[in-house]
Amino acid sequence: MRNMTAILRKQIKDTLKNKEILIQFVMFPVLAIIMKNAVSIPSMPENYFVNLFASMYIGMAPLVSMAAVIAEEKEKNTLKALMMSGVKPWEYFAGIGIYIWMACMLGALVFGVTGDYKGTAGAAFLGIMAMGVLVSMLIGAAIGTASTSQMMATSLTVPVMLVFAFLPMLAAFNETIEQVARAAYSQQINMLIGQVEHLRVSFENVFVIGFNMLAAFLCFGYAYKRCGHPSF
Repeated sequence: MRNMTAILRKQIKDTLKNKEILIQFVMFPVLAIIMKNAVSIPSMPENYFVNLFASMYIGMAPLVSMAAVIAEEKEKNTLKALMMSGVKPWEYFAGIGIYIWMACMLGALVFGVTGDYKGTAGAAFLGIMAMGVLVSMLIGAAIGTASTSQMMATSLTVPVMLVFAFLPMLAAFNETIEQVARAAYSQQINMLIGQVEHLRVSFENVFVIGFNMLAAFLCFGYAYKRCGHPSF
């Protein structure tokens, strides 16, 4: 607990100084507010922009933030110092992850308020967003830990982020892409958000999101061990 708390406090101070990371948490919520109030098309589904930008936010903000933070600490040898101090992967991930998860959930709350989701629908919306944020954080952690520098992390993060963030939008306009996108957690999150008023969680939703989470977790564990930590 001391390790997690120390890492959490350090991360709060670092992020407040790092405007590039901070902007990741506010960009899509602000866009959702602007588009919802500025664009009105008769045939457009209710909360179309809120749901779309929420799905894109899931695939971008936590993934990019987590990868950037870990890659920066690795490049500055902070991660190596933590490992030598006996910090375990789950402690390290939790210390950084709790802060990023909380910051992302503040953005999710803005989406929920903008979409006027209340009561059961609001709780379901935040629960779905929380699950998506967790998967994205694991993917970002794997990329950041596997990278040798911030530049390498950016190079790896951009294509991965573009795939997960933009798949839900592309799937809405192309049936072939929609079938392929169903294997991605961001598309499953988008599907769940789209029916949040009358939520029905299917086996496909659970299996795809769970498989994506497990794969990301194993990749993070493997990358962390390659950094020189003997036990996961």
